[in-house]
Amino acid sequence: MPVDSTQAAASAGLSNLITNQSAASSSTDKDMFLQLMVAQLRYQDPMNPADSGEFLAQNAQFTALEKMQAVADQTSLVLGAQMAFGASSLVGKQVGYTDAAGKDVTGTVQGVTFDVSGPMLDVDGKQVPLVNVLSVKGGAASTTPTSAT
Repeated sequence: MPVDSTQAAASAGLSNLITNQSAASSSTDKDMFLQLMVAQLRYQDPMNPADSGEFLAQNAQFTALEKMQAVADQTSLVLGAQMAFGASSLVGKQVGYTDAAGKDVTGTVQGVTFDVSGPMLDVDGKQVPLVNVLSVKGGAASTTPTSAT
């Protein structure tokens, strides 16, 4: 099937639409895609109509892309929660980290705060990003089981 200028413009528009998609404008992008598809149908050459299967395939690809974006967003939320739980489990443990001067330092985690950039550990009064932690020492306090008499 030969490609006319309307189909080429629609394909280029769809390509740009897909590559520039963001989570915030997902519904707007879907509306744009549907408007583009309707315009392509409206202005097609009646002697050489477009293949409806192609439209369905494009719509299916767009829907799949939206679903993949939703999965990526949910995965990001899970990662954030996992980092929060991991950082919280470091309270009371000794950690080694690289400070702002690039020097390796050790200290005990006193607490955790959560910043936009991720968990921040309070290590002996200094705020240390979790990503700067190089090592963790010291496990949970061990207890010796007692026998019941």
